[in-house]
Order: sequence, then C-alpha cells, then structure tokens
Amino acid sequence: MNIQTFSEEQDLFRESLREFCEQTIVPRRTELEDKKEIPDDIIKAMAEFELLAPSVSPDFGGAGFDAVTAGIAAEELARADPTCSIPVLYLVQCSWGHVFNKFGTEEAKGEILPKVTKGEAICGIATTEADIGSDLGNMVTTIKPTDKGYVINGNKNYISGVREAAKYGGGHVTLARQDLEAGTRGMTMFFFPLKDVPGVTISEDEEMGREAISTGGFIIDNVEIPKHYLIGEENKGFYLVHIGYEYARGLIALVCVGAAMKSIENGIAYIKERKAFGRPIGKYEAIQFALAEHYTRLEMARDFAYKALYYLEKEQSEGKYSRMEVSKIIAMSKLLTPGWAFNAIDDAMQWQGAFGYSRECPDQSALRAIRSFTLAEGSREIMRLIVARELLGKDFIAYK
Repeated sequence: MNIQTFSEEQDLFRESLREFCEQTIVPRRTELEDKKEIPDDIIKAMAEFELLAPSVSPDFGGAGFDAVTAGIAAEELARADPTCSIPVLYLVQCSWGHVFNKFGTEEAKGEILPKVTKGEAICGIATTEADIGSDLGNMVTTIKPTDKGYVINGNKNYISGVREAAKYGGGHVTLARQDLEAGTRGMTMFFFPLKDVPGVTISEDEEMGREAISTGGFIIDNVEIPKHYLIGEENKGFYLVHIGYEYARGLIALVCVGAAMKSIENGIAYIKERKAFGRPIGKYEAIQFALAEHYTRLEMARDFAYKALYYLEKEQSEGKYSRMEVSKIIAMSKLLTPGWAFNAIDDAMQWQGAFGYSRECPDQSALRAIRSFTLAEGSREIMRLIVARELLGKDFIAYK
C-alpha cells in the first residue's frame, strides 16, 4: 500500500462525510460559540454516522476505523467546525476508545463502550493535574487495591469533556500511581466514571477557544471503582497511555491541517475579490508568496500526518514498526503542524483586514482553537525531546 494514497472506500467516506458536515455542522458554527455546548442533535447525528469512538470494535457498537480512516474524519470535522470543539470530542473518544477497546476488560467494554458509540456516554482521558503536565511520574492521584476493587484519591485538571461526562455519563481513561516507590513503572490505568459519583467534585475552566466542549477538573475523595474497570495490568499504565497519546497526536495534526486549509480557502476567496488601489489584493506579491508557502507547508504536514497514522496502525495491528519508531514519527508530525497551521490562519485573517478580526469571521475561531494544540496531548517542547531521544539514544534523555 502506498501510504500517500487512499482506498476507494476511504475516498467515498471522505466525500460522504464532507456532505454530512456541510449539512449538519457548518451552519451551526456561531451556535457552538454562543451556547458553549455541542447540541444534542449533532451528537445524535454523529452517532448515526458512526463518528463517536469509531476506532472501537463493531462488537461494541464502533465502526472499527483504522487510524488512517480516523484521520480523514479528524481533518473533515476540523474543516467544518473552526471552533474545533467537535474535532476535540471526536479525537479524544477515538484515541482513548481505541485504548479502552484494546486493553479494557470484556465486562467494562460491554458496559460502557456501546453507550459511548451511541452518544449516551463520554470516553475521555484524564492524566493531567494542576501542577504537572507531561511529568506524569510526579502525579498525586493514587489507586489502591481493595477486596472489591480499587480506591482512588487525588485530582485531575485541564481535562476535556468533564461537563459532558457528568451530563451524559461515562467518564475518563485515567492514570494513577499504585506503587509509590516505582515512579512511572508503578502507574495503573483504569476507567473512572464522573456522573453522580459520591466523592467527586467537578470544576470547569474557561478557555480562549474550543468553547463548545468543556475543560475542567475533578477532585477524587476515596472513590471506589470495581475491579473490572482496570485497563491493562496493574503498574503497566504508563506504557499503555502513550498509545493513546500518539493516536491523539496524529489526529491533532490533521485537525490543525483541516482547520488551516479551510482558512486558507477563505483567504483565497477574499483576496480574489477585495480590491486595493484598483486591483485585487491577490495580485500583490507579498500575499502570493505567503499563500504559496503556507499551502506548501500544510500539504507537507498533511501527507506526513497520514504517514504517521499509517505507522501507528501497522504497529498496533501487525507489530510492523517498533513503539519507539512510532513515537518518533508521531512526535515529528505534531511538533510543527500546530505552529504552521496557526501562522497560516493568522495570515488568512490578515488578508481579510478588519473583517478578519471580527467575530463574524470563522478564522478567528480557528486561530484561538489551534493555539491549544501546541500544548494538548504533549507540548511542542515534549515533542522535541521525544524526537531527540530517538535520534541520540536513551543516554541523552534530558530528564534523567
């Protein structure tokens, strides 16, 4: 298979998904910003189109997407929703639905995943805490085995979908320390529910973009979960969490490309019509050169992101590539794409003058949203450390 091409089935999927987005999502952009929530009818429509946790097996209601097909959906949803709220919901559930589907217990998967794929529950990710980002080894949240299951204590913050999980049900794939002396080798992964759970206190943060999906945190005070909510093996969670991170990072790269390409298209339409000093501003060399460079970078980023997801898919399904090889190529994809996308959107707004800075311009929504992806699922600084680690070897890891 040429990783730069798509199958006929994937091309048809993209075509039908773009039509779905044009009818269902595009007309609702301002509503997403104004009401700060994803309408229930959009979530229902996404479920019917099999866009909720589509990486999950059909046995549990999913579409069984491979990673490349999942990337197509991420790109198209970002073209349709410049706030990137719907793409965030999509990519979080797709990435961590994959992890849950692959490593969760049959009992937990049967209980939770069919509800997620139907839009009746949420599946998110909760690793980040208030005082740590990528430094997972220093998290304070703990998990302790009991006769009936596990007791959890601690807190999580900067988590997508806390309000939605409390509203619809479901919860988050979560990481906590079990063996306190073992560092990252003593971390356990589990599913943690948020709806109507005694001992859980939820809070929300206000972000500068992505208004229609919540970001917040929750405090966990002696909450017991059943044994079957364990994901993978005890004390092996740190190794599993990176599979989800890498899936999400590959999808994020394509969200950035999709949103930025749509902004470039908006900019092209504007500079063809807008005149200054008697001629269309698209005739000016300064604008043409910037357009050519942005488009070229985005095309390169797009191709590389699909290549990265192809590597991830082959590693996960066939063991064709090593974990570290996949980590490197995914990190390379996410390292530059959000910045390139941000700069392209920024210039597209500049070309549109005062209109570009108005709330009526969809590109301002995209600019605020894309800025988050230089941080989400691993900052660009962490991406640089991953790439350098694989180039230099483990003896040169900066944080050891």
